[in-house]
Amino acid sequence: MSFIGCNSGEKLLNSMSLLEFDITVVLTVERVSISTQLDLVTICYLDSCKRHEVCPNSAVLSWFSEAKVQKSCQETCNIVVSLNRLKNDDIPPLIDVFLALDLSDIDSIDVLDHGSTCVLNEEHILSLMNATKLKLRVIDLSSTSLKKDFLQDLCHVGLPCRILKLRSNNIQKLDMVGRFMRLHTLNLDFCTLLTSLQKDCFSCMPNLMCLSMCETRVADLWTTTEVLAELPSLLELRFQNCLCCKDTGPCNLSSREKGSLNVINTCSYSAGETTIGFLSLRESFMVPEVHRKTDISSKDERKFSGYLQDRSEGSPSPLHNLRVQYESKNVSGTSNKDIWHHPSPICFEKHYRAYMVASLPRLAVLDNLPITKKEKETSKTIVSEFYEYLPYKHNSKKNVVNILQKRETGTSGVHYRNSSKLKQTYCYGKSQCFFSRSLSAARFGSSMWPSLHPVSSFSHIYKEENKRLRPRQFEYHPSNSSLMAFGTLDGEIVVVNHETRNLVGYNSSIGMINSVLGLCWLKKYPSKLVAGFDNGCLKLFDVNHMPAKLGDRSCGSGAVHFEDFEQLTSVHVNSTDDQFLASGYSKGVALYDISTGKRLQVFTNMHREPINVAKFAHHSPCMFATSSFDKDVKMWDLREKPENPCYTASSSRGNVMVCFSPDDLYLLVSAIDNEVKQLLAVDGRLHTNFNITSTGSAHNYTRSYYMNGRDYIISGSCDEHAVRICCAQTGRRLRDVYIEGTESGKSIFVQSLRGDPFRPFNFSVLTSTMRPTAKQEIIKVNLLASSHDADESYRDQSRWMSLQAKLAGRAHSPARLHVHKAVQTRVESRVGYVSICMKPS
Repeated sequence: MSFIGCNSGEKLLNSMSLLEFDITVVLTVERVSISTQLDLVTICYLDSCKRHEVCPNSAVLSWFSEAKVQKSCQETCNIVVSLNRLKNDDIPPLIDVFLALDLSDIDSIDVLDHGSTCVLNEEHILSLMNATKLKLRVIDLSSTSLKKDFLQDLCHVGLPCRILKLRSNNIQKLDMVGRFMRLHTLNLDFCTLLTSLQKDCFSCMPNLMCLSMCETRVADLWTTTEVLAELPSLLELRFQNCLCCKDTGPCNLSSREKGSLNVINTCSYSAGETTIGFLSLRESFMVPEVHRKTDISSKDERKFSGYLQDRSEGSPSPLHNLRVQYESKNVSGTSNKDIWHHPSPICFEKHYRAYMVASLPRLAVLDNLPITKKEKETSKTIVSEFYEYLPYKHNSKKNVVNILQKRETGTSGVHYRNSSKLKQTYCYGKSQCFFSRSLSAARFGSSMWPSLHPVSSFSHIYKEENKRLRPRQFEYHPSNSSLMAFGTLDGEIVVVNHETRNLVGYNSSIGMINSVLGLCWLKKYPSKLVAGFDNGCLKLFDVNHMPAKLGDRSCGSGAVHFEDFEQLTSVHVNSTDDQFLASGYSKGVALYDISTGKRLQVFTNMHREPINVAKFAHHSPCMFATSSFDKDVKMWDLREKPENPCYTASSSRGNVMVCFSPDDLYLLVSAIDNEVKQLLAVDGRLHTNFNITSTGSAHNYTRSYYMNGRDYIISGSCDEHAVRICCAQTGRRLRDVYIEGTESGKSIFVQSLRGDPFRPFNFSVLTSTMRPTAKQEIIKVNLLASSHDADESYRDQSRWMSLQAKLAGRAHSPARLHVHKAVQTRVESRVGYVSICMKPS
């Protein structure tokens, strides 16, 4: 095969006349004078092209020629492989060259892509990059449309490069577990479907110093900082960048300009006032004596609100449209205009910068701004004021076995020499509640990725049934810790053992299909529950009369019918199980007698707008509260024939939810768009404002419930996929849990949620995907177990709860002082995920 005339390497071929020799002859022949190994690289490439029967690529020859010029000028010898200049046939010869020669005269090799018009074989690309071995410096695939298989191979195998730039819409959960031992810069900007970082995704990057994730969908402060804290060399990080900065380093402005630079630290959007506020880093604690003016155009406001809306709708990414402009004045009086762009959602969390700085003490630059010593100190103060490191104000993660030992011995960590002091410790030492909370805090701190299990899917049991349940409402059983009832959009009532995921009872819809909007268990009659449908129908069901088979068409002969309540949305039974309330899209509520099935009374005009929820108190059968879109929450007493409320408390937006704390001391009120407050039940005074960031959406319906008794609250909104956990007494944020969809690019939202009344730090979430392919599912969340050990945690959950219950019920005595060793052995061998020693915060 003749290569004459194929490429610009024709002259080189004619002058050397080596086409008749193979690669072995070329290495030893004396007919050719090879001044450097770069000549040998060229010759080997030509011979490899001959063996692969492809024409030499002129671009490849020019790369070798440029490298030779660099070497002759005593410059850094770098070969730049541009993928857009290659075709599939050009890659195998290059691989042969890089594999066959030592390339000792070449300092580095870069593999760049600038938008190739030819679809290259991704296996060949990966082989080419690995063939360069330790010479590989930069890999830039930011313009390549990468497939999932290629990304998986790249992330799981690793590369010896120093700089890696990826841009792909196929990365949803980052899981780079391959070996990237030499990597010091990673750029993932514009990976617009990247939502989270997996636990060990940076475990093989000991030298990573610079990381950029601008305009991704990363939003979780807790899991993100947990992962980044494992990077021992990380110095520069950014989730948003200033206008003039191309990399993660500090901004190159002059010192005077740098002194006036601001950061988007806190963002709040008011739906009623259409204003956006940014808390500047400098304004918050650097130069408080200087007043600054924020200037945001109406166009920017529309872009910002559009971002918030699109963040919930799951569109590819509107973040590149966000350009937040504001003016600041430095001490000298000169004006500077700084433009921050491409922020990830994590940047809009309150105190984002302070949380990052406090959680990553080795970090030197964040979002192109240097971190000062003073800022580090101030950030710790801010985080301690607004966040809880561990539940129940624990300051450090503790060993579970040590807590159990103290529980058994009756000590609080102080060793006494005589029995009299030990007896005194028993009498006045730590309470059972203290040890139970300590155990929860220790296990809570052992995992940042909680265990999630679906509850409403029965495909693993009833594979013959081609039917998908669509939950719309659910409730835990008040006395049986294993039971849960849920109603569906198709009018079905389902009772399930949520521990084993076995079906206990099923009642199908008969006749017209109507959604179940209200459910409430009876306490004195634990097999019965009241259900309300969107057509106003009200029924009392008995689980004992329900068949335990999915799809059974029997209607349940034990159902009791009540008089309809039009446009029904909720039902609730009082503490004595003799009456229940029904409310809906009306300004009043109806009171029903459970024993007779009659409607006793309708209370009209209780609010100025429809009542969303009416809830009885847990201990008083006559007291109930109502919440309405008219922004009011009202307390009522049936003994006074509700004409005038006991008191009225108002929110700034329409109220979606109200519920009593388990001891009836507080009311938890949830208004539209994350306005969550706790009121004193006695008079409606404000007790706690949880200050959850608003999104700007008038349709972001928020619901909140208690968890762990009245210690913590969980809150979720229908335009977001996060559940926020806050301390009920202080309002400090403990953690956010992000419920992510299993399908790439499919956004889900929190439709409803409930705290598990029997298990600490357990709750369930009713989720739904976005239309038109809406999918409803109930997901059980266990904050005390790790998703990485989900199967083991799920199997051992009942054993752990049984052990904890036994420990809580034991009395201290000197005769039991030897028990702690047996407890330690049993816990370590049977539970498996205790004895977790973590370093202090």
